[in-house]
Amino acid sequence: MNILFIGDVVGNPGREAIKVFLKPLIKEYGIDLTIANGENAAGGKGLTKEVAEELYDYGIEFITMGNHVWDQRSIMKFIDQEARLIRPANYPVGAPGKGYGYIRTKGKKIGILNLSGRVFLNNLEDPFSGAIRWINEMRQETPLIIVDFHAEATSEKVALGWFLDGKVSAVLGTHTHIQTADARLLHQGTAYITDVGMSGPRDSVLGVKKETIINRFLTQLPAKFELAAGPIQLNAVVIDVDESTGKARSIKAIQRVQE
Repeated sequence: MNILFIGDVVGNPGREAIKVFLKPLIKEYGIDLTIANGENAAGGKGLTKEVAEELYDYGIEFITMGNHVWDQRSIMKFIDQEARLIRPANYPVGAPGKGYGYIRTKGKKIGILNLSGRVFLNNLEDPFSGAIRWINEMRQETPLIIVDFHAEATSEKVALGWFLDGKVSAVLGTHTHIQTADARLLHQGTAYITDVGMSGPRDSVLGVKKETIINRFLTQLPAKFELAAGPIQLNAVVIDVDESTGKARSIKAIQRVQE
């Protein structure tokens, strides 16, 4: 089974990248399931119902989130009814939405778990101990489990990858918007990458106008973040997973650019 996971979709440029590149990628790699992190998909922060529907129309089948999940307050009105959308599982009990979900493809059920890191981010429930609890619940339904770990610190991501090796099909880092060069299979059959990257404006600083961020570093003054224009890119990974065991056979990092 070939699963395509797309890195943080940033605003309209990121959605345009999905529109341009997704269908050719599905054909090229024989993709059976498409997942995307959508926490920046609406104007660079959060997700609206309209933007979610746009992503579904382009071929995205499941959406994960991150620390910007509540930036568009309207998500609270529909996240509980949307089976194809999850937020980090380690948010407090009572938060809207779910931390993991399932989707069927090729007659198989795939579980998707969303976690948030705690280093340099909100002090949520421990993602390590929480992950074991949620994965044990999920494995009663399927051995095919994809984890989106939305985290800032490289060390936290690498540690969780090793911690979950052999327990899930893949641990895929998101949040930092820069694709890392460490896609690999871990020893017990878990596919891993520290950060999948970003789908959005290429000539930018993590999606934002580069001039704005450079000036902020020079002056240390606050500035309004606006998304950059220009060339678009899509960052993703393709994971080949054994349908019977849930172990990954390969992981390949993908980059596409439209000038």
